Amino acid sequence: MYRVRQILLTAGSNFRKWHRNPQIILCFLLAFVCSFLLSDKVIQFAEQHNTTLQGLEPFIWTFGDAQSVMTISLLLLLLFADMPNLSNEVPYYMIRTDRFTWLAGQIVYLIGATVILVFFILCSTVILSAKYSYPANLWSKTAAVLGYSDIGRTIAIPAYVKVLELTNPYQCTMHIFFLMIGYAVSMASVILFLNLCRNNAGMIGGVIFTGIGILLSPDIVAQWFGISLDNIRFANIIYGWISPLNHATYYMHNFGYDNLPKLTTSYLFFAGVSFMLSVCSFLKIRNYAFQFTGTVKR
Repeated sequence: MYRVRQILLTAGSNFRKWHRNPQIILCFLLAFVCSFLLSDKVIQFAEQHNTTLQGLEPFIWTFGDAQSVMTISLLLLLLFADMPNLSNEVPYYMIRTDRFTWLAGQIVYLIGATVILVFFILCSTVILSAKYSYPANLWSKTAAVLGYSDIGRTIAIPAYVKVLELTNPYQCTMHIFFLMIGYAVSMASVILFLNLCRNNAGMIGGVIFTGIGILLSPDIVAQWFGISLDNIRFANIIYGWISPLNHATYYMHNFGYDNLPKLTTSYLFFAGVSFMLSVCSFLKIRNYAFQFTGTVKR
């Protein structure tokens, strides 16, 4: 229990640095701006057609899409650019605890900060659409129009019929929320581990991790495996299994009638990636050469 308290205190010291921190303020301001820009199409559609929205629908239609998840995940490069945080009080924690306890605190902070950021994005979309929304756990007329017509594709809003037919807004939001957290924590784990390997390598690794989602498109997968255009469906299935970004996309999952990964599979995928990278970080911290702020390497 004492070790758990030490881990939480170490994580808490990182959160205390958020007070008036320009880097953190900028990150959350950009998150709000991105939420506004990405959800604006849904809100404008409801306003122009004089229809209502379920309060969580802007979040669902916006962040159920792979490109939106990828855009928001880039904010993690700003939020975790300096991980692990080697500020002036770290030597004190090294004396009072040990390397492994300190690193565990960094990982707890990483997970907690990711949850806070995603929850902030969720709240932002709810607030932005409050004028046109209602809280009941029922899909709105706006969702029906976007899902059962070609209007959604025309204005690039991914309202998919199988989402409407097989889930409800609260359940759908819960899954999208946790998929975003899974993807974000996996990416943050990449940043942390690579920063331990080499200073600032985490930024490059984070960009590469995000870029994989762009590069691993169904067309490229079809070229790799020699799949013809007539059988592009098989490329979509392969892409669904090997792309981390696809695992974070809600509608690209098996809802009972296709061969895409199930939601449980994606949760296990993100948990496995994060766990393995955390283990690698614990192995790396044993020989990590600390260079604290204000010191000179000789």
